[in-house]
Amino acid sequence: MPLSLSDPNWYPIASSEDLPFRHVYQGQLLGRELAVWRADDGNVNVWENRCLHRGVRLSIGINEGQELKCQYHGWRYANQSAGCTYIPAHPADAPARRIENRKYPIREAFGLIWSAANDDQAYAPFPGSDGHDWFALRPMPVNATPEDVVAGLARLAPDDEPADLLPALVVRVGGVTWFVQPVDAGRAVIRGLLPEKPADELATLRHYNELLTKLRDRLERAAARKPAPEPLQPVFEKVSADLSTMPDIAVPRGNTLTVVVKRKWQSADGVIGFELADRDGKHLPTFQPGAHIDVHLPNGLVRQYSLTNGPGDLSRYVIGVKAESASKGGSKVLVETVREGDLLQISEPRNNFPLRRDATRTVLIAGGIGITPLLSMARFLDKSSLPYELHYFTRNDESAAFSSELGVLHGHVERHAGLARDAIRAKVAAVMGPYQFANHVYICGPGAMLEMVQQVAADLGWPDEAVHFEYFQNDKVIDSSSAFDVELARSAMTLHVPAGKTILETMREAGLTVPSSCEQGACGTCLTTVMEGEVDHQDVYLNKTEKASNTCMMTCVSRAKSDRLVLDI
Repeated sequence: MPLSLSDPNWYPIASSEDLPFRHVYQGQLLGRELAVWRADDGNVNVWENRCLHRGVRLSIGINEGQELKCQYHGWRYANQSAGCTYIPAHPADAPARRIENRKYPIREAFGLIWSAANDDQAYAPFPGSDGHDWFALRPMPVNATPEDVVAGLARLAPDDEPADLLPALVVRVGGVTWFVQPVDAGRAVIRGLLPEKPADELATLRHYNELLTKLRDRLERAAARKPAPEPLQPVFEKVSADLSTMPDIAVPRGNTLTVVVKRKWQSADGVIGFELADRDGKHLPTFQPGAHIDVHLPNGLVRQYSLTNGPGDLSRYVIGVKAESASKGGSKVLVETVREGDLLQISEPRNNFPLRRDATRTVLIAGGIGITPLLSMARFLDKSSLPYELHYFTRNDESAAFSSELGVLHGHVERHAGLARDAIRAKVAAVMGPYQFANHVYICGPGAMLEMVQQVAADLGWPDEAVHFEYFQNDKVIDSSSAFDVELARSAMTLHVPAGKTILETMREAGLTVPSSCEQGACGTCLTTVMEGEVDHQDVYLNKTEKASNTCMMTCVSRAKSDRLVLDI
């Protein structure tokens, strides 16, 4: 039967020894080129061998342990998911979730790496694979059709012991099981397994290499006398020129994933750690440092928590929850009622606090539970061998969360416990120093601390675009006493927003589907472009420059100073 691009069979595409530390191997199967690489956690990835940006081969990229970096323009893709984690041309933005390379199924067994054209058929070991300590022979590429290679291998059998032909281009001759990897219609690779490890490995490898070399020469001479078969032509999905466009596609409200609480522990005094994993053992969606998830709680509330994970760590999400006595029911439910083994609904990660990796100096300043997104940033910078310093302010040593994780970081990490407000301000000023080109600071913690650090930065001459911050909540008193009209330019609607009701609520009552998350002006999910009118900003997401520009707003809390606003909705 001629080869087909939709062949459902699994074939060996590499040896385990082809994937040494931080290497990328170029595999081939059924006309397709594959980028095959092992992450530092042992996971093997088999991807389409092209960067989604300009189609450059990822097999010449850089294996950074948990990410694969394209050599051309530096796009990075995450271990397990193949999702894009960073685009250097857009250093201030998190890549859209839809930027994800094509993945192929993978199984490592018997010293070989196996894959298939699709995952329609589950991997199954070849007949007779049990009960042996298999030893992999060196592969032999052959410029002949896979069918001719199978026939050539079968002729190696003695007359009194004919070859055993098995499905998926497998030939058993004597004590050797031969696998034919169909590279293309006219090319193949022979891979062999011995049922036991030989006493003299080198002599055995040399013997079979000589045997296969002679077979290859015969097959290639015969192939040269035949018409060349038409190469297989795999169809590649067209790469959109708008793939790098920001911001991301909005995730509809209520679109959730089911995860199980694999572990719950006390990370520090007043801080509880939660490890969340897919209940079926699959990897979770791609995220970037600074990302957060919405957690849907048993009491109906939805709360946002930052991910602390490092690059490519998609087997679980780890969050930290502050046990607050004044909690309105969110953190209190997680801390007091959710147990290991419970199921929770979460959103896919969103990132309104992205990390730039083009800075000449990166300063991370955390207060209390604000360490969570900055820990993820530090881990990414660590893996990329980029310089950074992390300063962590806490009430006392016992309230420092994720201490063991901080202890293994290679960057400059300092903990500051029990400092008074004036001492914190002085320390922050000393740490930041006067602004220099390509310096960036990231701040997360209590609202009062964030405002203080932003003021210190302004006093030291740091521009707004170099100062990045994330509030966990908006502590401001919201004035909803005004009434005004909003014109929705793209929806061709004009709505009246009465006192006591938000723009977001008014739009939803009119039947519009609009994204939101925290609905208190802290997360940035409902960020909307303003085309006309003057905004009464009441959020904590936008910086001073962004508010002064009057070009965007948060529809969940901000209102109008003018009688009318025109929004790009």
